[in-house]
Amino acid sequence: MKKLLMLLVLFTSFVQNTMATEATPSVSPYQVIAVTGNNLFTKIANNQAALKKFPDLMRDIVEEELMPSIDYQYAAFKILGKHLQQTTSEQRVKFITAMRSYLVRTYANALTQYSNQKVLFEPESQLRANVKSASVDVKIIDSGKPDINITFQMRKDTKSQEWKAYDMIVEGISLISSKQSEINRKISDLGLDQVTLELASITS
Repeated sequence: MKKLLMLLVLFTSFVQNTMATEATPSVSPYQVIAVTGNNLFTKIANNQAALKKFPDLMRDIVEEELMPSIDYQYAAFKILGKHLQQTTSEQRVKFITAMRSYLVRTYANALTQYSNQKVLFEPESQLRANVKSASVDVKIIDSGKPDINITFQMRKDTKSQEWKAYDMIVEGISLISSKQSEINRKISDLGLDQVTLELASITS
């Protein structure tokens, strides 16, 4: 569980910052990740005293800094996988909402594990014209522990032209794929409506 929390910390650390009204199409996925990592952890560091007194403040930070820029709808659809085509519009909306709330809580809990790890970002690389997806590598250096190599999967929104993260691959394991397997099994056993209710009811 501790390892999973650390992986979630790393995932949320480098997701695109909330720049919906200010971002420009020229911002590359490499720049997005580097800027966001610095911005997010600076805010957490500057609010350490308040976070000790009011731990739920971390959820506000997640809402403000991360969620507007995570492609949680795309991630939710990827997680639904084969079940997506059998869902109604109402079921999809409810599942996306439940998944978003679940992510906010999970990321907020995971970020409490942050302890000033050093981060090395992949250098800027020229992307092909009109490319819609990209993989960005990051190395996490934690004193006294093995380095962790991570690949962030990002996609470019066709409307806003912003790059957003939707998955992370660490040690060859995709978080989206692993979550997809878990939730798909539950959907097969319990049905989508019950799984959605369970996701929405998780409080910590």
